[in-house]
Amino acid sequence: MPTVLADAKNLLSDLIARYRSQVDYLAIRLEEAEGTDVLLRGNKVETLSEGISVGGQVRACHKGGWGFASFNRLSTLTERIEEAIAAARLVGDEETLLAPVSPVQDTREVLLTGTNPRHVSLSRKKDLCSHYAEILRSVDSRITTISVRYGDSAQRILLATSEGTLLEQAWVDMEMRFAATARNGETVQTGRETTGSRKAYEDLENLDEQVRSAARRGVEALALPPVKGNTYTVVIDPVLTGLFVHEAFGHLSEADMAYENPDLLEVMTLGRRFGPGDLQILDGAAPEGHRGSYFYDDEGVPATTTQLIKDGVLVGRLHSRETAGKLGETATGNARCLNYHYPPIVRMTNTWIEPGKTPVADLFQDIKEGVYARNWLGGMTNGEMFTFAAGEAWMIRNGEIAEPVRDVNLSGNVFTTLADVEAIGDDFYWDESGGCGKGGQSGLPVGCGGPSLRIRDVVVGGEAAE
Repeated sequence: MPTVLADAKNLLSDLIARYRSQVDYLAIRLEEAEGTDVLLRGNKVETLSEGISVGGQVRACHKGGWGFASFNRLSTLTERIEEAIAAARLVGDEETLLAPVSPVQDTREVLLTGTNPRHVSLSRKKDLCSHYAEILRSVDSRITTISVRYGDSAQRILLATSEGTLLEQAWVDMEMRFAATARNGETVQTGRETTGSRKAYEDLENLDEQVRSAARRGVEALALPPVKGNTYTVVIDPVLTGLFVHEAFGHLSEADMAYENPDLLEVMTLGRRFGPGDLQILDGAAPEGHRGSYFYDDEGVPATTTQLIKDGVLVGRLHSRETAGKLGETATGNARCLNYHYPPIVRMTNTWIEPGKTPVADLFQDIKEGVYARNWLGGMTNGEMFTFAAGEAWMIRNGEIAEPVRDVNLSGNVFTTLADVEAIGDDFYWDESGGCGKGGQSGLPVGCGGPSLRIRDVVVGGEAAE
């Protein structure tokens, strides 16, 4: 497959040279991708496919107006360039503001540490899914529905811009999702696990205990009492911390959200305090080995690490070149697109909270009645409001972990919740299970992580208190 891109470098350079004078900015991105999708649900194989795609996109900017065209036939590239330029010239009536970056000529590949999944047969991948499906089914007779999903994708892109960037980069991504739903009369509970990797196919093998644990959680939750709805001091584990920092805070740090919403921009004022003095939140693709890691974003900006909150104070946000230009800030390398069908938009990469100094055992001290929540079942955000469902939970009584409970939903306002962080654990965990959605581009690989947190005054939904 790489021959298509190799042969296209001269073509792209020639086309950029021919059309660059007609607009303020012109970028052509070609992409080759191949991948596998396997879905087992119940006793059936619902999806078993492999696909190859070759396509591209053209982005043109003129007087602040953007034109975009995508294609899957290289022979139509000239027409698509002219379409994008015509659209940009039609809508542009202001000033093109793109944060300056140095042109890049480079070829990079995110290296695997083990077996490339593209070298593993489809039948072997299907057998792995069937193996995990059998584990889910075998845990208990009350399990009524199971699902196992496997996906991998290998992408290689070539980016050429009117500023002199000519960049080729490649990566491979893998993900598996497991779910088991158990029923006892009218009570239904589900256990889930998700894992992913950009390192090796082996990372998705030997997950028997993790898969079995997901099924057990669903079964065991059938007999648990629902949590009594109330406001509690809550301790959350690193997995929930990672979900919280990504969903509840990370999206608000994406600068396109801010500059398109004056009210949010006012709330997200740099220099404003949002949390305790030991709270540090960062995002970046520069740390190697995570699902949100890469060398350059889809505008050719080098990967960075951006501190968003330092010592409890908002000090940064995530940018494309346009959002950085409009806000007078520096591009952070966070412009990403899912594939050639979509233009790059501001997206998180790997988002995390730095560990603190409080031993995890001490997080529970002096809590007369609270909730300890681990893992996640799902969640949603609406602006600064969030709701997350914990995968498993226990009551905290007199500083000790007590009886397990189910149906624990944590909700609140992200800014209030950050201010209510009472202690930050000294542990840390990277969760590589993330597939982020935004602007119609769902499933973009990301990483998230953090330590355990103790947070006061969290609204916990459950059975109404008597």
